[in-house]
Amino acid sequence: MKTISVLAFAVLVACSPATKPPSIDEAVTKEVLDHHLKTLQANDVEGVISDYTNASILITQEGTYKGLAEIRENFVKVFQVMPTSGTTITFLKSTVSRDVAYVVWKAVTPTLEFKFATDTFIVIDGKIASQTFAGDLVQKIQ
Repeated sequence: MKTISVLAFAVLVACSPATKPPSIDEAVTKEVLDHHLKTLQANDVEGVISDYTNASILITQEGTYKGLAEIRENFVKVFQVMPTSGTTITFLKSTVSRDVAYVVWKAVTPTLEFKFATDTFIVIDGKIASQTFAGDLVQKIQ
């Protein structure tokens, strides 16, 4: 009998969740997206980075960035080609569903034209856990 009780306890422990599941709140996802887009347009590196954690991942055509240091490095480069002066961003679509935010946009910068661009964000517990970016970028002839 003792063996069965220990075995049942072991199975119960093995099957119980080790951590609480992440909360999914569509309103929070929208807040994070709105903050991200606002700080992005302002070229506010610290504001943008505050939307991520050290466990966050950003996947782009150029590469994969993991953690705050690599994601910060990416946005420093983005802000160099998308200065607030001389850049126009047009958001074509923005959708939030549960923990997913999706944005379609285009932009003209002093050196590039983003003919079409899209970002998808997965927001967990109020932070961007993962993001993908893809776009059709064309170098402007000077």
